[in-house]
Amino acid sequence: MTGAPLTAAALSISALATIVIGFYGIRLSRTTSDFLVASRSIGPQWNAAAVSGEYLSAASFLGVAGLIAKYGADALWYPVGFTAGYLGLLLFVAAPLRRSGAYTVPDFAEFRLGSPRLRKVAMLVVVVVCVFYLVPQYQGAGLALKTLLGLPVWVGPVAVGAIVIVNVVGGGMRSITFVQAFQYWLKLTAIAVPALALLTLVMRDGTDLGGPLPPLIGEQTTVTVETDVVVQVAAPQGISVTGTVNGAPVADAPFTAPGEYTLRAGTTLTLAAGSATPVVAGAPGAGDDWMASGGGLGGSHPTYQVLSIIVATFLGTMGLPHVLVRFYTNPDGRAARRTALAVIALLSLFYLFPTLLGVFARQFVPQLLITGTADAAVLLLPSAAVGGVAGAVLAALVAAGAIAAFLATSSGLLVSIAGALSTDVLRGRVRDFRISALVGGVIPIPLALLASSLELSRSVGLAFAVAASTLCPLLVLGIWWRGLTAAGAAVGLVVGGIASGLATTLAVTGGLDEDLLGGWPAAIVGYPAAVTVPLAFLTMVVVSRVTASTRPAEVAQIFARMHLPERLGMGVERLPRG
Repeated sequence: MTGAPLTAAALSISALATIVIGFYGIRLSRTTSDFLVASRSIGPQWNAAAVSGEYLSAASFLGVAGLIAKYGADALWYPVGFTAGYLGLLLFVAAPLRRSGAYTVPDFAEFRLGSPRLRKVAMLVVVVVCVFYLVPQYQGAGLALKTLLGLPVWVGPVAVGAIVIVNVVGGGMRSITFVQAFQYWLKLTAIAVPALALLTLVMRDGTDLGGPLPPLIGEQTTVTVETDVVVQVAAPQGISVTGTVNGAPVADAPFTAPGEYTLRAGTTLTLAAGSATPVVAGAPGAGDDWMASGGGLGGSHPTYQVLSIIVATFLGTMGLPHVLVRFYTNPDGRAARRTALAVIALLSLFYLFPTLLGVFARQFVPQLLITGTADAAVLLLPSAAVGGVAGAVLAALVAAGAIAAFLATSSGLLVSIAGALSTDVLRGRVRDFRISALVGGVIPIPLALLASSLELSRSVGLAFAVAASTLCPLLVLGIWWRGLTAAGAAVGLVVGGIASGLATTLAVTGGLDEDLLGGWPAAIVGYPAAVTVPLAFLTMVVVSRVTASTRPAEVAQIFARMHLPERLGMGVERLPRG
């Protein structure tokens, strides 16, 4: 624990700045359009920073480095996919979606296919995707406050939920636009400065980062396992364990031989200086394996895992409601495209630094590889690698960036939930938006406390899989295929949503018993996108073919409105309900 007053102060300042900037935006929020889409007045540069701020979530700030430290080269597909998804958004969705004049994704569904019933289905999918995405944000907040300040794990979700609800209820989209733009630059600073400081340290000392894995412990270290875990012990010398090993109680006993051991929660390992770090079973067991691709992220069928990660991250961005709603805030389609292009540049710059920190983590905090809690690597690295006052300052900066990551993404997700519920369940007034935001912000808190210890990037990757299996097919086919029907879209949303949602629920709640399922079933449940995304697209196409007679009569006019430049005068802004 690094519960220094400096860290607590940095967390408080970051949270306070979020609230203050949010209240500045509240002063400018008056109408329903202000709350839903900031009256479509946000320019590309400002909007790009805001999009990047809300997109760089707990998975990006903490999870990417943790996965790279744990699994090596194959984990790089997460930052690559998170960034490349915006290329698809730029090419296929951004401008036509903005020209539709819609306020929300359900509004687009009704505009494109003329079905109030489809709008209701799309609204439910938006809420489900956002809740799945909110859970790891709240979960990450609990991890951060527990790691940094030793607070109970429930404090993080409650604190983040309260701050986000206040900002969104107070000023909606206009308020959080200012907040998220500020938080992008805060997060970039908070992760770039420690990464560059550690890079300077490593280059000065000539540290060999390509050394053996598991890395050697620099000084005697005691590690307590907080959840049941299976570890791979390559070299048992210098390691003693107290607790429950393979179902039997032991006290200060050595591991008898190399191999896999099941450690129960509460078990304590003492590693002498120079001993080799055990690693979570399924993680690479040698330096060459860690640096090579093709090993996957633990478990069976690694090639399928990587393919599924690529599908989920590349296509999931096009279906994330909190990302899509930001493009409604641009003045026109050209500005939407410029926003997407700028976001690609901002994300590419940011993801350089979690990658560096993931590499450094296996050298300076190898003990995290034992417990599987590698998400804490970014939080612990400055103190472990630098130490002293400089390390404390860097740790405080990281803490400020971490809390900003949770707040920014949670704010965008909550606006999407509130927008969908207020316009499709209630009457669409400002008061309805505020009620919906309050309810939507509270529901994920108990879910975050019940969530398993799945890595943050894995949890968010599953949310991407749900978005890629539902809203992505709806938007891509709705924008580019005239043959889509309301029945085809609705059935595809239901099939893709049930398939991906069930898999995500099993994985996130820990309901996945890999020993029971084994092989392909476990791989598909843990990484569903490669199966559920094609299933959703195929379902929409087949059902639309069968119901071709119900195709909207005005489809040519709708396509002209989405694809022709605004200067031709085809665009008409839709008004929010109520």
